Amino acid sequence: MKNYNYGSLIQENRFWTIFLAPNQSNIGTCVIALRRNSSELSDLKDEEWAEFSFIVKNMEQSLKKSFNATLFNWGCLMNSSYLKESPDPHIHWHFIPRYKNPVEFEDQIFDDPYFGYMHPRPEKKVSSLTRKKIIEMILKNMK
Repeated sequence: MKNYNYGSLIQENRFWTIFLAPNQSNIGTCVIALRRNSSELSDLKDEEWAEFSFIVKNMEQSLKKSFNATLFNWGCLMNSSYLKESPDPHIHWHFIPRYKNPVEFEDQIFDDPYFGYMHPRPEKKVSSLTRKKIIEMILKNMK
């Protein structure tokens, strides 16, 4: 995998790496990136799809247990790669938990003011200590 800034490492699997995304406006937002270089979903191998399926189930279960997420949005959005003069896309998925109710964690309130809608999420940076504790909570509730 090339050097992209997907966030803080949560877990490396055989084919995919899970990161805690920089923007935590929806607590537990992650990026799941393919470990090998590839730019098209049609290029994924069966075993990569199989592992990704396991990750989807595992992440959704973990975020329900960790923060009581209501639903999940998954997106493979490669648009910004093509804004560059020489595009260099890399397969990665955005995992965005959605919350009907606010979440209180580490003396902070994480709310989802656009629950049920597709609006750009406000930027929310959290401290490195809070990021570490979010990661610990996610890992604690993963299989």
